[in-house]
Amino acid sequence: MSEKATEQEIAHVIERIREAGYQPHVTRGTERTIVAAVGSGGRRHEIEALSVAPGVEAVVPIAQPFKLVSRQTRPERSVVEVGGVRIGGEAVVVIAGPCSVESREQLFATATAVKKAGATMLRGGAYKPRTSPYDFQGLGIEALKILSEARQDTGLPVVTEVMSTEDVDVICEHVDMLQVGARNMQNFA
Repeated sequence: MSEKATEQEIAHVIERIREAGYQPHVTRGTERTIVAAVGSGGRRHEIEALSVAPGVEAVVPIAQPFKLVSRQTRPERSVVEVGGVRIGGEAVVVIAGPCSVESREQLFATATAVKKAGATMLRGGAYKPRTSPYDFQGLGIEALKILSEARQDTGLPVVTEVMSTEDVDVICEHVDMLQVGARNMQNFA
């Protein structure tokens, strides 16, 4: 949208996006508002025709599969603070640690080593998905407690992967950041 677009003009574009078969996603920046048309199978020509609508600065097709986080959709930098560490700011954040928390000794040795090497956050898997039910599945809650102890000992904020929505509350009691892996970004229901 143009810098001087009115709320009425923005609302009109949102409605036209819906009518064309897309889901509107509005991002309000400091200088302008971006209205993204999200989805596939809609009537693309109707979206392209919005380029002449009042208040529209330009219609920009975004080819990346990650439209909502693309710099074309949102050029401003996102900064999130986790346990006192700013992610997305000027400094590089290194999150390091073992794939799986296997013991207190293993995690503490790893935490000490990654901190000494310059890591700013510690990660470790508490729950591990396996193809066989007989393989190691992770220490679960015990691993979360060990991660919490390692945070107290090293001062490093801790991260672990969430495997199931049922685990979110208990994980939040022990860690600073939840990791959602690629395999869990899909809805298989």
